[in-house]
Amino acid sequence: MSNTLIPNIATHPGEVLKDELNARDIKQKDFAAQISMQPTMLNEIINGKRPITADIAILFEKALDIPANFWMNFQVQYELDNARIKERNIQKLQLIEQWQLIQQYVPLKYFSKFGYLTNNVSEDIVKVKQIYQVNRIDELVDSFASFKSLTPSYYRKSDKLQIDEVNMFGWSSLVMWRAKTEKGKAFDPNKLVELKNGLHSIFFRNLNSRELTKELLSEFGIKLIFQGKFEKTPVDGFSFWSEENPAIGLTLRHSRIDNFAFTIFHELGHIYHHLQKDKSSQFMDLEKTDNSLKSKIEKEADSFAQTNLIDEEQWNELISMVPLNENTLIAFSKKHKINPAIVLGRVCFEMKNYAIKTSIDKSLN
Repeated sequence: MSNTLIPNIATHPGEVLKDELNARDIKQKDFAAQISMQPTMLNEIINGKRPITADIAILFEKALDIPANFWMNFQVQYELDNARIKERNIQKLQLIEQWQLIQQYVPLKYFSKFGYLTNNVSEDIVKVKQIYQVNRIDELVDSFASFKSLTPSYYRKSDKLQIDEVNMFGWSSLVMWRAKTEKGKAFDPNKLVELKNGLHSIFFRNLNSRELTKELLSEFGIKLIFQGKFEKTPVDGFSFWSEENPAIGLTLRHSRIDNFAFTIFHELGHIYHHLQKDKSSQFMDLEKTDNSLKSKIEKEADSFAQTNLIDEEQWNELISMVPLNENTLIAFSKKHKINPAIVLGRVCFEMKNYAIKTSIDKSLN
């Protein structure tokens, strides 16, 4: 990029001529007569309406003892400055047009909140292109249309959810861009049992769970991105293929160990059962709504999460315990090394009763 300074206004050599004549106390009409030039022509030069040619530069050299090269160089510089000013103004207009389009399709408030924008329009346009992985800003229109066609339709049928599709588009694009910048180990789909056991251990202890889960998934070739939620983006999890690896994005909008564990396994369900078959797919786990509105694929991911957190044999054992109260839940939890909040969450879900009084800590630690 050129470091040439561009003036706000280009200076015509006629202005220098005017100053020179004034300094020498020479009237314009007298100078015009001296160099055999029409006064109107000289006036046009002085007022920047006519260029200084080589012939005129030689006349000025002889009359004022100022080299012809000076006048010619000044004229060339004037024309270059004008061209650069015009180019800069065109670039400014292009930036304005691009920024107007960005305002329609990019959640600038949240990109700024999370530190991805600098308030320098030129730099921010480059960053937006990177995040949305487009070469030109006008490609955002097609990208947004593609996003809408890929995202689940059931949330549009629910009166419970408030969705801002621009925010959803921005959040998912940000997660995919961040995942692309991370390098993952080779993904081996045959190590699910080892991964499951490692996750159970982390969730049971529930100490530094976020970081340990990210490290463990990375060891098994799965990228995990934590990205705070945007307004009207009721997303729990998001799974997709990133370069050579599967990836999961989480908002952690519910900072609970049971929600965290379920969402991780839900997205793993998509990875192991769906994404491996079609790496171009994307799955977004939205706030739970009417189960009848969910697709078969989403129900499969839910089932994967349930059975890998508490398998059928364990569940049958649990519901046979009488009375089913906090003490029996904790006893079951210790026996099978399953976090009691996860056990409680499953019981509340199956019994459709989320008001069970208990001292069990659900916090994600």
